[in-house]
Amino acid sequence: MGRRHAIAAAAVLALLALPASVTAGEAATPSTEWAPPTPVEGKRLTAVVGKELTFSLAATAPAAPVLGVAVSGTGLPRNAVLQSERGNPATATVSWAPTRAEAGHTFDATFTAQASVPGVGSATRHVTLVVRKPGRKEKRQSFVLSSAKQELYRWAFVTRQTVVRTAPRRTASRLAALGRWTPEGTSNLVLTLEGRRITHGVWIKVRLPILPANRTGWVPRKALSDWKEVRTRLVVDRRRLNATLFRRGKVIFRAPVGVGQAHWPTPRGEFFIRNQLYGFGNAAYGPIAFGTSARSPVLTDWPGGGFIGIHGTNQPRILPGRVSHGCIRMKNTHILRLARLMPVGTPLTVR
Repeated sequence: MGRRHAIAAAAVLALLALPASVTAGEAATPSTEWAPPTPVEGKRLTAVVGKELTFSLAATAPAAPVLGVAVSGTGLPRNAVLQSERGNPATATVSWAPTRAEAGHTFDATFTAQASVPGVGSATRHVTLVVRKPGRKEKRQSFVLSSAKQELYRWAFVTRQTVVRTAPRRTASRLAALGRWTPEGTSNLVLTLEGRRITHGVWIKVRLPILPANRTGWVPRKALSDWKEVRTRLVVDRRRLNATLFRRGKVIFRAPVGVGQAHWPTPRGEFFIRNQLYGFGNAAYGPIAFGTSARSPVLTDWPGGGFIGIHGTNQPRILPGRVSHGCIRMKNTHILRLARLMPVGTPLTVR
C-alpha cells in the first residue's frame, strides 16, 4: 500500500471510529441539513436585467420530534420573492427579475433552515447573485491563421485525440473525431484556418480529412501543437491535367499529371498535404508519395477510407490523362523534384 493510500485508509478508519469515542452525555446535537436542489455553498448565480432568475432550496431535519422546517433568507434584492413551504423536508423558491438600476450589482444572500423545535441546530447557505446588462455577450476575439492573400498558411500536429465541433464551443454539435495518427501510421496534422478566443478558452477552425469534401470544424487549441508555417500552395487542374506549385505567389514547379477516371473521379475542393511516404516495394507508386486530406467520394470502402495520394508511376507514357482510381500521378522525375520543394502542411486546391 502506498503512502497516499495508507493516509486515506487511516482517515476512513478514524471517521468510522469517531462515534465510539463520544462518551455518555456528549451525544452529537441533531442538526438541520440542506438537500438538493439547494445551490452549493458560495454558489455564484448570474441574472440578466429584465429576465427572471429562479432557483430552489430544500432542507431536512431528524424525523422525530421535528414536525417541520422553515427556510428564510436575508440579503436578497428588494424585488426578489422568496416562497417557502414548511415541512420535513421544507422547500423554498426564489424568483427575481433584476431591474436596470440593479445592473452591475452583486447581492450576498444568506438562507437559514430552522427546525420547529428547540435543540435542533439550524443550517445556513450563502449564495451570491450577480446582475449583468441585457445583450452583453462573452468577449470574443478572432484571428487569422492561414491567408491566401498573404500566401501564408499555418498547420499543426494533433497532439491529443479530440472531438471536432460545428462551432467554437463545447456545447456545439459533434462533427467528427480527430486522432493523433493517420491511416498510414504517421503523425496526424491539420491545416489551421482561423482562431477564436472566447471567455472559456481558445478554439481553432481546421480543414478536415472527412467526407463530404471541403468540411471544416472547430477544435480546442490545447489539442494541437505549436504552429508550423508554409508559403507554398499546390494547384491541380483536372481539365488541363497539370499540377502547379506556388511559393509566395510565384510558380516554382509545373508538371503534367494523371487524374481519376470519370467513374473514379479525383475530388474537387480545398485540401492539404498530410504526409510524405516512401519505401512502398511497389513500382506502381513510384519512389515517393504524398498523402492528402482528400478522399474519394466513391471508393470509401478502400483501406483507410479511400484517401487520395499524389505519387509517381512506372507507366510514364500514360501521362497526362484520366487514368487512375482518383489519385494524382506524376512521372517519377517530377515527383522527386516536387518532394524537394513542397513541405507537408501545404494547401492543395483541386480544380
